[in-house]
Amino acid sequence: MNITTRQFHVSAMRPEDFPRDARPHVALMGRSNVGKSSLLNRLLGERGLARTSKAPGRTRALNFFLVNERVYFVDLPGYGYARVPDRVREEWKDLVEAYLAGPGRPDLALQLLDARHEPTELDRELLEWLETRGVRHEIVLTKVDKLSRSDKTRTLTRAARWIGLPPGRHPLAVSAVTGDGIPALWRVIDEVCAGRPATRESAAPPGGGASPKTPRATRSGETGVRAGFQGGRNTL
Repeated sequence: MNITTRQFHVSAMRPEDFPRDARPHVALMGRSNVGKSSLLNRLLGERGLARTSKAPGRTRALNFFLVNERVYFVDLPGYGYARVPDRVREEWKDLVEAYLAGPGRPDLALQLLDARHEPTELDRELLEWLETRGVRHEIVLTKVDKLSRSDKTRTLTRAARWIGLPPGRHPLAVSAVTGDGIPALWRVIDEVCAGRPATRESAAPPGGGASPKTPRATRSGETGVRAGFQGGRNTL
């Protein structure tokens, strides 16, 4: 995609604030400090477009950015950050689940994992939630510039096993600092945006319109995204 315009569109604090037009959505999600905002800024070629912070736990909204008047990029609050009031975590969970499960759900969800750390149970729950809901998604390893070449190879192999990819295939690996992997990620985004249905509301779920499976319940009885999403500032 040749980016000609990019602009902040809306900070959605409630489902009524979500854009409901026919444009596709690309959503970035992951744990706090995984690098969502930094990656978004790199993808869109404008440093500071999505704010970054050293203090997780501040963003309480879904931030929508309109690119080329054609596609929305959505910066979601980070999960896994517990040092916020329970009431705030519940508000975040309700808001994010309304977006991911509703008729305006993303056409592509990019689940970001920090390449330096092992995935957590919260990461697994979000992955399973996306799969059972039939949301098109890609695992993206961030901050690969901080790994040596040998560490990067081992990390990609380990992540492929964690996801369940067949031998020889690896997840996308990117760096918002050096730009490594950004062209490959853009190819995935362009493919999804080019092949999406004409209208979002009429899009049938995978499998010929069959209803998606009920998400796996956690020990608390909630689905993975509700039990695991704990909010947090989208940070470096």
